[in-house]
Amino acid sequence: MLRLLRLLGQEALTRLGTLGRSAYVLFWTLYSLPRRGDLELLGKQLYQVGVLSLAIIVLSAFSIGAVLALQGYTQLAKIGAEQSVGLGVALVLLRELGPVVTGLLFAGRAGSAMTAEIGLMKTTDQLAGMEMMGVDPLHRVVAPRLWAGIVCLPVLTLIFNAVAIWAAGLVGVDWLGIDPGGFWSGMTDGVEMWEDVGKGMVKSGVFAFLISWIAVFEGYDALPTAEGIGNATTRTVVYSSVVVLAVDFVLTLVMYGEFK
Repeated sequence: MLRLLRLLGQEALTRLGTLGRSAYVLFWTLYSLPRRGDLELLGKQLYQVGVLSLAIIVLSAFSIGAVLALQGYTQLAKIGAEQSVGLGVALVLLRELGPVVTGLLFAGRAGSAMTAEIGLMKTTDQLAGMEMMGVDPLHRVVAPRLWAGIVCLPVLTLIFNAVAIWAAGLVGVDWLGIDPGGFWSGMTDGVEMWEDVGKGMVKSGVFAFLISWIAVFEGYDALPTAEGIGNATTRTVVYSSVVVLAVDFVLTLVMYGEFK
């Protein structure tokens, strides 16, 4: 019994220590806001994190939009409501699938890359070398990646939603023969700017902050070994995915549930 309690206590202390280190990294990273001389570093990370993620975002969005239109038409045509396919697809994408799927894809592609890159710099003593030269690695390495992730994910979410809706229109109108007027007018009349688009973007902003925080901390806190980097990269994807799904439930409950 005492051994079990000791193990539980050690695990709790380990978790609290990890939480404390992550809060320290976050505080000092946010404190060292990008300055004018850091624009080049930030721009490079915007390219690495955002532009290089466009391919997987666009391809996934096209596939999901096409499938939603096909499935929606199959079900709604049974009750003669196929004109509502556009509205249904738009609401599902803007409120839920857009922010959530983009966040998961971002964690798998950009989040893991940030963790691996920072972890590799730690393993090869680049971070220690910066400290010896009087350069703060949190400001020079971690901050540009954190802010790039926070900026890029909402933009990628907008692109995901736009491509998915276009793909749904392509399948629904051009392939399945839904009346284009009913398809697009139902969407424009039923979608509200704040209730649907705005709240979806709030979700995306929250996901961007959490995923970027997890990614940079796991890289900065990784053990300086090949195995340590691999474990840190795995934790980034797993923790980010779980956090996105859990926080999405809470945000949906607050925004659209009984606590609204």
